[in-house]
Amino acid sequence: MTRDSDPVPDTLRWAVRLLRGEAAALALLAGWLIWADLTATRTDLVSALIVTGFAIGAAAVLWVLGGALARRRAGARAPAIVLQLMLLPVGWFMVQAGSGWLGVPLMALGVGVCALLLSPPTTRALGFG
Repeated sequence: MTRDSDPVPDTLRWAVRLLRGEAAALALLAGWLIWADLTATRTDLVSALIVTGFAIGAAAVLWVLGGALARRRAGARAPAIVLQLMLLPVGWFMVQAGSGWLGVPLMALGVGVCALLLSPPTTRALGFG
């Protein structure tokens, strides 16, 4: 029996759903940034394009990583974990800035997706164990 014929564990399925959800949320943010860039009366164009481009690129990368993990590509796990760990300092900065209502859930999301990606069922499904 091949690894691909085994059922996909719930931990991996939820990790993929959360990564795709993050991608969708970033795509919405990117859409808002594009609108803000086009309607701003004054802006630093280079900075605006960099921030907007970063949001678009991050959404695309998260979507692609989710798809690769759904196809059980083991090489997608490490980059996905790195992106989730990046939510920790972002969330901490938000807490320090007084936006704990958003920072704490972001940190929890990052830790939660990492836990799903490192769980034994996901590890086995990706061929690591």
